[in-house]
Parts: sequence; C-alpha cells; structure tokens
Amino acid sequence: MDAVLLAAAAAFLFGAMTVALRPPLRLGGAAESGALLTIVPALGVVGLAAALRGVAAVDGTWPFLLAGLLWPGCMTLFLLGVRHAGASRTSVVAGTAPLFSTVIALVFLGETLVAGLAAGAVLIVVGGVLLVGERTRPESFLWIGLVFALGATLAFATRDNLVRWLSLDTDVSPELAALATVVGGTATILVWVIVARRPLGVHRLPAFVPAGVLFGLSYVCVFEAYYRGPVTVVSPMIATESLWGVGLAALLLRRQERVGPRLVAGAVLVVAGGVLIGLSR
Repeated sequence: MDAVLLAAAAAFLFGAMTVALRPPLRLGGAAESGALLTIVPALGVVGLAAALRGVAAVDGTWPFLLAGLLWPGCMTLFLLGVRHAGASRTSVVAGTAPLFSTVIALVFLGETLVAGLAAGAVLIVVGGVLLVGERTRPESFLWIGLVFALGATLAFATRDNLVRWLSLDTDVSPELAALATVVGGTATILVWVIVARRPLGVHRLPAFVPAGVLFGLSYVCVFEAYYRGPVTVVSPMIATESLWGVGLAALLLRRQERVGPRLVAGAVLVVAGGVLIGLSR
C-alpha cells in the first residue's frame, strides 16, 4: 500500500510539473538549457530529502550516478514535447509508459504475454488514436511534439525498469539513490549545454523553480515507491499523471491547451490500459 500511495503522489506531482513547465517554456530558449534549469531546483529538493534521511552508504551509489546519464535525453525530449504539443497532450503520451515497460520486460526479462497485457495494450493504442484524431488543438500545436513526448516516455520506461532492478540489491537509501541519479543527470546536462554552446539563460531560472521543485518531490516519491513495490504496480500508478496533467491543464491553461472530450477520453483509456497491464503482469 505504501508503494501505491507514493506512486499516486508522484503521479500528481509529475502532472503538476508538466503544467508548470508550460509558462517558462513560452519564454523561448534552448530545450537543453530548460532541462538544466528544471533540474537545478530539483537537485536542491532531493538533496534536502537525502540530508534529512541521513547518509548510511555511499559506496553503492555509483550505479545510480550512471543511471543519471538517461536524464539529458529524458528531460530534453519531455520539454520539447511540452513546448510543441502542450502539457495535456504530452501527459497523455507519458501515460503510455507501462506499455513500454512491459515490452522491455517481455523482450529482456523473459516475461510471458497474457490476455490482460494484450487488452491493456489495445486500450492504450485506442487512447493514442483518439489523441491523434482529435479535432480541437491549440494553434501552437506541432506533431513533432508528440514524437518528442514518445521518445521521452520510452526513456522514462527504461529508467523505471533500471531503478527497480538496482533497488533490489543495495544498501543505499531511496533518497540517496535519487540524489545520486539527479547529480549524475545534472552533471551530464551541464556538460552537454557547455559542449553544444547553448545559452544557459540563467535569468529564466526563477520561472523554472516551481516545475523544478515539483519534479524533485515527484522523483523522491518515485524512488521511494520503486523501493517498496515492483514496476508492475508502481508504473501504472505513476501513469495516472495523464489524468492530472489533462485535468490541471484544462483548469489552469484552458485557452492555451484547448482540452476537448477526445483528449480526455484518450487520457482515460491510456490510464485504464496501464492499470490493466499492471494487474496482469
């Protein structure tokens, strides 16, 4: 039950973060710089959580540092998705993560395909069709945004399986593991921004602080959840962020997002498919 509650909290926080990213992204600037500006406040939040928990074991943190190498791709693609497709539509795509997690488990972990997995996959696909076929979209919408969001979702699904696998045999606390991952990701993105000669845009940092704080809190909850429960339970619950993302976008960004019934129906089907997959694995 603890894993479910933590995953549910992570879903709400992640959905809220997606909506909070919309205003600062409208200011322009490179996506890589935006990813860095989002992660810096998150680093502070996760660092505080680790300090409050206390440091028990540091030697085993290096795998989590390496896991942070996934962050540049995850966050940059996600931010590009929000910028070009909007917060609500990116949230729906992100909700398909359980499908990718299952595919990874089937291919690399030897899990068996059962009827419930297939049915859940069908629901997610139908939800995706509704998303693609919707008639009401904001004028700023670009199809490439959904492609970016899909790439970010695949990266997040890979992270989910990796974090769960690493958590099975370690003495590192979830807060310290989360901190190691964020440190690795922050360093990687910083190097990326410098090498690519992207403008940092430090003046935009205050605009990214709310999203960064929400992301840091969600990340602590994600690690706590994966330490307490399997991917099959945690990932579908986190995928409910689609509903939070769509609902909060409709409430707070109504004119920018233009959330219609097809989008809402697509989000419901994607979440239902994710839950069914979780129950079937």
